[in-house]
Amino acid sequence: METPDNATPTGIAAEDWATASADPQYRAAVIDLLGALAYGELAAFERLAEDAKLAPTLADKAELAKMASAEFHHFEQLRDRLAAVDAEPTTAMEPFAKALDDFHRQTAPSDWLEGLVKAYVGDSIASDFYREVAARLDSDTRGLVLSVLDDTGHGNFAVEKVRAAIEADPRVGGRLALWARRLMGEALSQAQRVVAERDALSTMLVGGVADGFDLAEVGRMFSRITEAHTKRMAALGLAA
Repeated sequence: METPDNATPTGIAAEDWATASADPQYRAAVIDLLGALAYGELAAFERLAEDAKLAPTLADKAELAKMASAEFHHFEQLRDRLAAVDAEPTTAMEPFAKALDDFHRQTAPSDWLEGLVKAYVGDSIASDFYREVAARLDSDTRGLVLSVLDDTGHGNFAVEKVRAAIEADPRVGGRLALWARRLMGEALSQAQRVVAERDALSTMLVGGVADGFDLAEVGRMFSRITEAHTKRMAALGLAA
C-alpha cells in the first residue's frame, strides 16, 4: 500500500512533542488518538485470549496466547505514554470504548477460522488507518504509534491457517470471503463514526491541525486502505 510514511516531514510532522503540544488542539487530538489506540490494544488482548479457547490444537492456543501478550505490552506502552503527558489513561480511552465494544459484539466470530480472519482483516484495517495518521504526527508520537503497530505475528499465522483450511475444504472460502467483506464494512464505518464524533481527531484529518490533510486526501486515504484490504484477501486465498 502506498502511504505517506516516506515523505519528508513538514509542519507538525517535523516537530517533537514538546514543540507540537504547545498547540492545545493538537494535544487534544493526540490524546484522543492514543486513547483510541490504547483501548484498541486492550480489546485486541481480550479478543485473542478468547480466540485461544477456540484453537483446535495446543500449539495454536499457545501461539495466540503469545500474540495476546504482545498486544497487552502495546497497551502498556500507550497507557504509560498517556500518563507521561499528564493525561489520565482511563479517561482518554473511555470515549472509544462503546464504539469498539459494539464493533466486536456485532462481529463476534462463530468459529476458529472466523476469529483468525477477523483479527487479520480487522486489525490490519485499523493499523493502516493509524499509519496514515501517524505520518502527520510529531516525531515522538509517530515513533510510539508505529512501534505499537508492529505485527505480532498474527498476520502470517492467520494466512497459513486459513489457506490450509480452504485447501482442505474449498467451500470454506466462500463463507470466509463473505465474513471478511462484512468485517471491512463494519470496520470502516466504525472508524469514520469515531473520527466524526471527536472534533480534535476530525480536525487533524481534514487539515486544521495536521499538515497536508484535506477532505480529498481523506478520500484517497480510505481508497489506499481498501486497496490494501484487497491484497490481504488475496493473501488469504479469498475473493475481495
